[in-house]
Amino acid sequence: MRITSIGHAGLFIESAAGSIVCDPWFTPAYFGSWVPFPDNTVLDPAPLGAADYLYVSHLHRDHFDPDWLAAHMNKDATVLLPDFAVPDLRVALEDLGFRHFVQTRNNEAVTLDSGLRVLINALVSPTDGPLGDSGLAVDDGRVRIYNQNDSRPVEAGPIEEFGPLHGHFLQYSGAIWYPMVYDFPERMKHTVGTRKRRNGMARALKYIEQYQAAHVFPFAGPPCFLDDELWEFNDFDRDEANVFPDQFVFLDYLREQGFEKAHLFLTGTSVELTGDGGAELEQIPEREVARIRDDRRGYLTDYKKKVQPVIDGILRALPQDRSDLVGQLQDWVQPLMETADHTCSGLNGRILLEVEAVDGGPDEQIVFDFLDRKIKQYADEEVRYSFRAKRPLIEKLVRERTPDWVNELFLSCRFQASRKGPFNEYVYSFFKSLSVEHMTFVEGYYAESAGVEDFALADGHVVQRHCPHLKADLTRFGTVRDGVLTCALHGWEFDIDNGRCLTSDDRKLVTRPASPDGADAQYPRIPEAEQG
Repeated sequence: MRITSIGHAGLFIESAAGSIVCDPWFTPAYFGSWVPFPDNTVLDPAPLGAADYLYVSHLHRDHFDPDWLAAHMNKDATVLLPDFAVPDLRVALEDLGFRHFVQTRNNEAVTLDSGLRVLINALVSPTDGPLGDSGLAVDDGRVRIYNQNDSRPVEAGPIEEFGPLHGHFLQYSGAIWYPMVYDFPERMKHTVGTRKRRNGMARALKYIEQYQAAHVFPFAGPPCFLDDELWEFNDFDRDEANVFPDQFVFLDYLREQGFEKAHLFLTGTSVELTGDGGAELEQIPEREVARIRDDRRGYLTDYKKKVQPVIDGILRALPQDRSDLVGQLQDWVQPLMETADHTCSGLNGRILLEVEAVDGGPDEQIVFDFLDRKIKQYADEEVRYSFRAKRPLIEKLVRERTPDWVNELFLSCRFQASRKGPFNEYVYSFFKSLSVEHMTFVEGYYAESAGVEDFALADGHVVQRHCPHLKADLTRFGTVRDGVLTCALHGWEFDIDNGRCLTSDDRKLVTRPASPDGADAQYPRIPEAEQG
């Protein structure tokens, strides 16, 4: 089996039993903020577009590129669909002209007409991608790989049972706007950024250790930021507080941890995997590797000259006039708030949206009031969260009734934010659920997840086995030390005595002291964290 990196989370998988193109992304995304890194514009689209199968892991714009798919992908290709709760991905692909689909079932292997055996694990919590993320396992009869991309599976078993892996392809870098856009003091930003950078790589290592593949290939990030407004988000100098470490940094980290089976997998690199565990890599020229690694600023400056006209065109196409934003939001979003009991309860406050004028006129301040479930002009009410963005961005989102602002505005990093208190996942779940279908799913998910059934032992306590945030199995992702239980999936921390989340104020861990008579001994244990 031959696998080629086509940029970011993109893979081109070729085998005697068929070919799959995965997550092809070439067009600057999120209002032109994110650009594939390294440059993938030199790749020939013809063989990619002629693949037998298309796999799009989820609808985030650095995975789903409608412009490229419309222009280059054969519409007779068969699409491998994850088992998502909402049909947005299929609808988007049908709108582009695709007609042939294989609707998979979560964690169930299926043999395709070509002979390839595949399994897609679908993640469907409100915080997984745009209400859905996924990974793809592929078996051509001799070689098995797992394309985890940026998904974060929480269930052990299905991938391991698919068969021993010859190759594991996964993300290790950040794909987030936090903490850069927040008005935190610089020292706090540095502390948070350092922790997120390290935690992202540590989480990837946990998955590597879990799946035990013969070879590991880091990919699926980071992007680069070529617009002047975002230029300094690039990690030019291996800044320990930058949340976008590159492959070179991650490979160094793995070597520090004693792991030697990972390979540099830059755009254009191919690997031939064999059934006996072999891996023959065809790297891009060393001079290009050296330039990407050692002259990042110069490399991106040249890349910027090529891509800046595309970015400028994206921004010029945004609405420059004014419309009645409050009225439109009242007609569209306010009815959703009126039905969103769990979301409004979880938010339990107000969000201020500051719309920054670009035409010399006044700014506009709009309040999303989750106490009264109203949208209105700001009148000095107390707010817990504030977002500020330029008016053309908000005009586009509102006029088009964009149901997922995370997938457009927030990932663009083209905004500023402030908050009182800790992170609250309901804020971003709300802004990715601005349609009846999305909000219905999210409300149902929160209602269903309110119950607790499985338990585990941790430092003399019985606690719920699954993290209240993403239902991660804490016997796999959890550690406990000094009275604090940590879920490594996103770094959530809980007070083991009272269950209070120390990272977020919208979740609580069910906990009680363990029975002294040994009645709770049947529960599995959450391990102690290592010292250091």
